[in-house]
Amino acid sequence: MTLDPQVVAWRAARAAAGTVPLYTQTLAEARAADLAAIRAGSGAVEPVAEVRDTTVPGPAGPLPVRIHRPGGDGPLPTLVYFFGGGWTLGSVDTADGICRRLVNLTGAQTVTVGYRLAPEHPFPAAVEDCHAALRHLAAHAAEFRVDADRLAVGGDSAGGNLAAAVTLLARADGGPRLAAQLLVYPNTDQRPGRRPADDEDPMLFNRHSVGWYRGHYLADPGDAAHPLASPLLAEDLSGLPPAFVITAGHDPLRDEGLRYASRLRESGVPTETDDHPGMVHGFFAMPGVFDAGRLAQERAAAFLRRAFGLEPAHPAAAATGADNG
Repeated sequence: MTLDPQVVAWRAARAAAGTVPLYTQTLAEARAADLAAIRAGSGAVEPVAEVRDTTVPGPAGPLPVRIHRPGGDGPLPTLVYFFGGGWTLGSVDTADGICRRLVNLTGAQTVTVGYRLAPEHPFPAAVEDCHAALRHLAAHAAEFRVDADRLAVGGDSAGGNLAAAVTLLARADGGPRLAAQLLVYPNTDQRPGRRPADDEDPMLFNRHSVGWYRGHYLADPGDAAHPLASPLLAEDLSGLPPAFVITAGHDPLRDEGLRYASRLRESGVPTETDDHPGMVHGFFAMPGVFDAGRLAQERAAAFLRRAFGLEPAHPAAAATGADNG
């Protein structure tokens, strides 16, 4: 598959600037560089009617959450979003641009969960945090102005992995019932040796990136076989919420994302895929650089509108009111 011309230009600019891979940096450097790159690539900050930072209880203490809302005071369909960053990088700031755009495109609410990061808090801390936050939001729906009958989970990369894992936990617990899952180039199989050996390009997310993140997240390498770390290995995927799986052609996670979508379909789960052959990992968070990133966000929003039973939202109408974020 040929790289999209916009990816070629972006890659050349990174090389000319002397950009070094995140996996060669210290954690502090990588965390700062990751957020800076996402902010640079996300495009203009879209206003929304309300942005509020608060906390919810977690297994080891309060968890930060950021709520983005369109106009209106009533309960709304809600996407609980888990940011990417290999379970090692990221914060509620990482997903800010994505959530603003999804709010404006859907007319739904988003709640981003600030789960604990590895290596300080390895698996399964992030899964436990995300599950606890979802349960709390569902149990306190009135407080958070959530329509508990129209809840969904989603995330990109490691966040897609966490969203998939949370659907397994919600099914095992008998709830909360989820209307949908949005999985953007998700990690679904953590076992080593599952990716092309020639995936070496240091200017792109590659197999070394995958291994670096996995090494931080899985303190016990044997945890790679656990279904909450590798949802593709779950014995039974039936009864999970309808899924929308986004993949990129030049991404070491592409095949496992598509395999997970296939297994969901085989298990009777309504599943749609949106593959972007010329794109690279991370493009969904970079609509300011890649036209395909904007298109993928629009398609994700259309899926969520269908799942929530919403009419298309007009961006200008959704952004009315003062943005306090």
